[in-house]
Amino acid sequence: MIVSGAAPSMTVTLTPSLPAPASVGTTVTWTAAVAGVTGGTIWYRFRARLFGQTYQVIQDFSPQATLNWTETNHEGWFEMEASAKDVATGQTTQVSSMYQIVSRVSGNQPVVNPTSHPLVFLYSAPPCPHGAQMQVEFVVSNGTAGRTRGSAVRTPFQACDPQFSMNFYLMGLYAETNYMAHHIITGSELAIGPNVAFKTGSLPANLFTETVINAPAGPVSDHVLLGSAIGVPVATDLNGAVLWYGPSDITFITRPEAGGVFWGLTQGAGNDPSSQLIRKFDATGATLLETNAARVNEQLAALGRRQITAFHHEARTLPDGSIAALADVEQILTNVQGPGPVDVIGDMIIVFDSQLNVLWTWDTFDHLDVTRKAVLGETCLLNGGCAPYNLAADANDWTHGNCISQTPDGNLLYSSRHQDWLIKISYANGTGDGHVIWRLGKDGDFTITSTDIYPWFSHQHDANFETANPSELMLFDDGNTRVATLGSGNSRGQVLQLDEPNRVASFVLNADLGVYSLALGSAQKLTDGDYFFDAGFVLGTTVASAFSIEVSASGQIVSEIEANALLYRSFRMADLYTPD
Repeated sequence: MIVSGAAPSMTVTLTPSLPAPASVGTTVTWTAAVAGVTGGTIWYRFRARLFGQTYQVIQDFSPQATLNWTETNHEGWFEMEASAKDVATGQTTQVSSMYQIVSRVSGNQPVVNPTSHPLVFLYSAPPCPHGAQMQVEFVVSNGTAGRTRGSAVRTPFQACDPQFSMNFYLMGLYAETNYMAHHIITGSELAIGPNVAFKTGSLPANLFTETVINAPAGPVSDHVLLGSAIGVPVATDLNGAVLWYGPSDITFITRPEAGGVFWGLTQGAGNDPSSQLIRKFDATGATLLETNAARVNEQLAALGRRQITAFHHEARTLPDGSIAALADVEQILTNVQGPGPVDVIGDMIIVFDSQLNVLWTWDTFDHLDVTRKAVLGETCLLNGGCAPYNLAADANDWTHGNCISQTPDGNLLYSSRHQDWLIKISYANGTGDGHVIWRLGKDGDFTITSTDIYPWFSHQHDANFETANPSELMLFDDGNTRVATLGSGNSRGQVLQLDEPNRVASFVLNADLGVYSLALGSAQKLTDGDYFFDAGFVLGTTVASAFSIEVSASGQIVSEIEANALLYRSFRMADLYTPD
């Protein structure tokens, strides 16, 4: 054990739950403890590295003194570091501990081992030659009761390393089902490993279910449906059979990412900013990267920026590898959005590097007209959709941002639900000054070419540009303002063609989805050219539910699945390794 930076008055120790060595894929709980301090608040940070390489933050400074760490890549000597900080004095101390991870492979035979998740298994294979690459293929075995042998699923490729075993999570598996798996090596020649049998476990009882309302008439693409419930997320096939479920200690998943990892956020009870989290995690729920609003506020204060109260709606990796998240900013304004002092909640976009250092921020109070109240007059008590806030019993929910995406030209697209606008922000791949380039929506900077009585979206969700056509913009139009204005209506799936130089928008798609979603929602183009929309909050006769709806390029409903839960977003995926 190595100790550094310790002042005489405070020391820290770091203890693993299991003695070394441990096998690849084993979860080790590390516990930090301080001595020499009486009272005060201590925060802890955990970092890890393969010995001799660069440390990677896993869990940034927080009150949490433990970390559940799982190394799934390969064996070797790892160095775990814990830092302790006295919040009142700023005094810090660090300790590091070496820990050996060993291979699960003995000889030349691959093995499959269970993980803490009954539908996620770890496939471990012997090393393979430099310059080659390996993936694993798995399929339902013949003879499993009630389960037919379907198409094989393949993991992403990994580059071979002749020194280390090769390890892959197998995910997207049915419960209580027999499987066969083998690896495939490609390089100067093709090699296929022997089959390894394994059987999955059973499901917990607290998962929401999917019911097929309209089955597709023909073949469809993207056969996995991931529903980001306000609670436990669940992935199913298009018949509603469960393939995976997520951890119960997040509020919802914000985005799946390539390779079988996910971004989510937690809105802790009360208004303690240290319990407001964004987290990147793997298929077993193991934390890969995490920070909290209190730690971010330390950095914002040092930069001279406003403080945040909680994260909400969005956390994702941008194309350059930086991380973007949405957070609330709260201010008391006098005679601005009402007589006398009024609590007003806006948004801050925060961009981090891979070590969770704040790189860039954008604050609605600096760039938007704060006298333009929420279009439908939403407040937190009236609307009920606010993250934790602090300054008053009720607050004007002024902007209610719900997504961030990077535009094809390197700027940011921000969706403000309560302004009925999509706002393009000067980001310039991290060098922009944050000025508003344009506002898209009713009373914004574009005209729209349409004969529709109310063409503009309102209270929209999940706006994003089509990758293959950077002038096409997809979104889910909840339609709250339109429905309030016209007296009735359904939510819509919209695709807009934007002529940015001339500030003109026109419809590629304006599909009536047949249901009205009060909130939530997502939009996606499928690989076969159809479009997919999540109507996440639809009131029924007895309960609220969500509808996952696929429409053709002409706007005809192709398929429809109903969930007995609210779904913040839904995602159609080729498999759980491939988000779109």
